[in-house]
Amino acid sequence: MDINEFVKKFAEQFEDTDEELFTPDLAFQELEEWSSLSALSIMAMVRTSYGKKITAHDIRTCPTVRDLYQLVESK
Repeated sequence: MDINEFVKKFAEQFEDTDEELFTPDLAFQELEEWSSLSALSIMAMVRTSYGKKITAHDIRTCPTVRDLYQLVESK
């Protein structure tokens, strides 16, 4: 698993946010577009793309995309 690929897949879950804003250090929960539906999309993306299961609690504990990537990588 590569962080740049993860960031790209993460960014694909958002329709209204410019893809250029997505970096490993993005505090994604501060995005205007962020919602509980976004969290569900991220959980589904992680499961289908990486075969790993994360929870809404897992997402809430990750301040940045990099933190989420490291959590997924550790599972």
